[in-house]
Amino acid sequence: MTSRNIAVRMGQVTAAAVVAGAVGSAALLVGEAVLARHRRYAQPELGLAVRVALGPAGGAPLRLVLLGDSVTLGVGVDRVADTVGGQLARLLAEHEGGSAVTGRRVLLSSVGVAGSRSRDLATQVARALLGERPDVAVVLIGTNDAAALRRPGESAVHLAAAVRRLRGAGTEVVVGTCPDLGAARAIAPPLRQLAGLLGRRTARAQARAGRDAGARVVDLAGETGAVFRADPNTYCHDGYHPSADGYRIWAHALLPAVLAAANTAPHR
Repeated sequence: MTSRNIAVRMGQVTAAAVVAGAVGSAALLVGEAVLARHRRYAQPELGLAVRVALGPAGGAPLRLVLLGDSVTLGVGVDRVADTVGGQLARLLAEHEGGSAVTGRRVLLSSVGVAGSRSRDLATQVARALLGERPDVAVVLIGTNDAAALRRPGESAVHLAAAVRRLRGAGTEVVVGTCPDLGAARAIAPPLRQLAGLLGRRTARAQARAGRDAGARVVDLAGETGAVFRADPNTYCHDGYHPSADGYRIWAHALLPAVLAAANTAPHR
């Protein structure tokens, strides 16, 4: 066999190996996706109504509403106090320039729905604006967009429309972008790495759209992802939804932006 023939043969073998590896990797990803889809995840607690008032009864009211997916309902915990909204409301009620009690009365509610994507925000905004208008809205969305392989730009368009509608009603808005899906232990490698990549793409599009529409933006993956990767206790039993510790970490990450929004919101 000539050197030319050997080179051709080696090229054929290499190409075949690459194709076989790609097919094998694709099959592995599909298999892991099927397993992830059929895993038993935490469900919303039917008795968990995220509606609470914190702070002195005579304090200046701050109406805080959460919009988004299952995390706005505290899936993974069974007490309102342990949800991201409950912990954020407590921090707001206690905070005054980093120290004592303000006299602020935080009225917390959530219009989020488990399984929601960005396209579902329009309905949630309509619900949030019924009755007394919220002073501050926190939007936590994007995980299901990334998991469903929605184009980041498409998801961002829906998010921007929701932010503009809330801002037009006089509500300050904080967007917490898609969290670090690459930290979720419920997803096995290499699907976990792919989920992380999709989540980052979604988060970048959300950040641009949110800022352009007038929201304050918090990069949840950037600010909290390392902690979620390092500490398994940040997840509840399903390895996908946050635990009380995980929601606490998110609440502290969101707090500076929400405080700034609260101080900007007009007194009603």
